[in-house]
Formats: sequence, structure tokens, C-alpha cells
Amino acid sequence: MGAGVNLKPGRGEQAGARVPSPRLNIDVSLVVVLFALLAFGALMMTSASWTASLALSKAETGVASPWYLFIRQMRWLALGLGLMGVTALVDYHHWKKVSVGLWIFTGGLLVAVLFLGDKTGHTTRSFLNGSIQPSELAKFVIVMYLAVWLHSKRDVLNTLAFGLIPAAVIVGLYVGLIALQPDLSAMMMVLILGLMMYYLAGTSLQVSFSLTALAAALGYLVLRYNPTGLDRVDEFKAGMEDILNSSPHVRHALVAFVRGGWFGVGIGNSSTKLTTLPFPHTDSVFAVVGEEAGVFGAAFVVFLFAFLGWRGLVIASRAPDGLGSLLAAGMSLWIVLEAFMNMASLLGLMPFAGNTLPFFSVGGSNLVTTLTAIGIVLNVSRQSERKQVEESRRMLDAIVSLRRRDRWRGVSRARRDRAAQRKEA
Repeated sequence: MGAGVNLKPGRGEQAGARVPSPRLNIDVSLVVVLFALLAFGALMMTSASWTASLALSKAETGVASPWYLFIRQMRWLALGLGLMGVTALVDYHHWKKVSVGLWIFTGGLLVAVLFLGDKTGHTTRSFLNGSIQPSELAKFVIVMYLAVWLHSKRDVLNTLAFGLIPAAVIVGLYVGLIALQPDLSAMMMVLILGLMMYYLAGTSLQVSFSLTALAAALGYLVLRYNPTGLDRVDEFKAGMEDILNSSPHVRHALVAFVRGGWFGVGIGNSSTKLTTLPFPHTDSVFAVVGEEAGVFGAAFVVFLFAFLGWRGLVIASRAPDGLGSLLAAGMSLWIVLEAFMNMASLLGLMPFAGNTLPFFSVGGSNLVTTLTAIGIVLNVSRQSERKQVEESRRMLDAIVSLRRRDRWRGVSRARRDRAAQRKEA
């Protein structure tokens, strides 16, 4: 053996004894990019929500405060970070025990919001003045539940009776309940997540193609017979032919990007958020980023989300089992897909979705569920690191035990060989 390597177990290091690992057992790169998103997101959210905070605080408390939404968002952030810490520490296999109950509970919330939720125009989507949206929890739950269910049914996924029909029911019930609110962007996201999870589980190409065609047909029907969806598709088609015919939302967002130029007008100096840009603190916060931080700032946000998705897929590829792979890949791809849909729709690259930008948009439900999902990804990373450490320890213990057994025979044979050499001489 090389110099400096001592394979003998020292005092307190007998075979099988637990040796503390010098590693953190977490994916440090993922944590760094997460807190970069949280910090930049909090800064831009504060800038974008200034006027909305004044109006909302005046209406709810009677005292106008520009920090109202920021303080409320920081409370949700504290809750989200706490849940992230819990899910990062609890073995992800425990989700098997609560997956069914959580799926039923979320379905109950989707029903309750139709009768008890806040009414905004023709929609009923939330509780507590928009702070709690069951559809955001539904996105998290559909990924978690399908990961558990698909992993348990991996041998029959390609069958009609035990694979395709149950999966369609699991996803379809949520899609139908969200359609009644109605929340077009959340409904399409749940449908896409269901299709994505089924593909990640390793279905055959034939089944994947069939499911994609079915999802596309369902999506077309929803858009065709939903007035809002049909208007958005028509506006998207018109905008592709002439940018001036895009929806007003997209046009105002593009004006913000043009004003920002390469380097932006400076944090807090956006004018469109004060005048024409709709919902600058929720749907359109990325346009505020483009105006105040410029092309480089917007590109930095895109890079952060892309890096987060890449780290999630790396963790999924190193997961100890199929359940860990599905959870890590599903949770990270959900967050990145949500972000890219928001950014692409504001740039006119797809029909306007109306979904939020994770970590940037004001909203407690999205922030809490997203951070909880990140905690699960971190736990998969921790379990992978722990498994590697345990395997290394077992290999070390096996080598030590082997050397213990072979020590006497190895020395004895060396002496016989030297004696034989002296006789020949």
C-alpha cells in the first residue's frame, strides 16, 4: 500500500463502527444557486411591488406602507425555509406513507376553494386574499404522488388497466377541479407535469407517444372551448405575424425590455411598473427585471434557473433508487418549467400563461411549495452521499478484515520463499 495510508482500525474504529463523514452530505451548488435566486428575487419583488403594497396596505389596514407585501412575503419565506429544512432532513422514502392522504387532502382543498375561496371577477382560486392557492399545492402533490405511484407500479406502467387508466384518473381529477376555478395556467401545468412524470418513469415509446397525443388533444379542447384560452392563442398567433398585434400584456412587457437595454435603468427605476405594465409584482415581474437590470440581468436569471435544473438532474442520476430519481427530477423540472413558461410568455414566445415566476413573484403558496420541493431534492442528494459513504466504509472494513485474516499466512510464506532462495544459493 502507498505511504501514509493506514488500513488498520484505530481505537474506537472497529469494523462496523460509525465514522463521521467530513462531507456536508448536501449538494452545495444547488444551495448556492437557490439562495442567489432568493436574494435576487427578494430584491426585484420589493422593487416591483412598491405601488401594489401602498394600495393593498391602505385597503386592508388603513395605513399605506410600501413594505407591506415585502414583509408578508418574508413571513412566507421563513415558513418555506423551515419546511425545506424539514424535507431536507426527513428520508424521502417516508413520502410513501403520506402520499395518498396528501393527494386526498389537496383534492379537498380544490373542492373547498370553489365554494369558500376569494372571488375575483369570474374566478375563485385562492384563500386569504390570494395568499393561499390550492392549485400551487396541487402541482407539488401531483409530482410527489406520481413519483411514489409510478415507482410502485413500474412493472405494469405500459398496461392499460393498471397503468394508463389509473394515471389518467390521478391527473384528470386535479385538472378538472382546477378547470372549474378556472385557472388555465395551473391546469395546463398539472397536465404537463403528469405527462412528464410518466415519461420519466420509463414508459415505452409507443405509450409515451400515445400519452403525448392524448394530452395535446385534451389541451386543444380546453383552449378551444375556454374563452380566455382561445383569446390567448389567437393573440399569440397574431403576435407572431406582427408584434404590434400581440396581447396588451405582452406588448407592455416588451416595452419594459426595450427600455432596459443591455444594462437596465437601475434597480427601482422602472417606469412601466408604475404606468402600463399589468401585475408587475406577480405575472410580470420578469419584465421589471428586464427593465431595471437589462439583458444581462434577465440572462442571469435564466442562467440561475437552468443551473438549478441541471443540478436537479445530476442529483436524480445519482439517486439511490428509482423513487429518488423521480422525485429529484420531477421537483426540479417543475420549478424550471414554471419559470421558463413565465419568461417565454412575457417575451411572446408562447401563448400568455399567467403563471408566476418562482422565487420572484409575490405569493405565499408558490414560494412555500417550491422551497419544500427543493428540500426533497436536497434529501435525495443527502441519501446519495450517505450511501456512497456507507459503501466506502464497507469496502474499507472488508479490506481490513482480509488483511487481518491473511497477515500470518502472508508473513509465513515470505519466510519460506527466502529460505528456499538461500538453499538454491
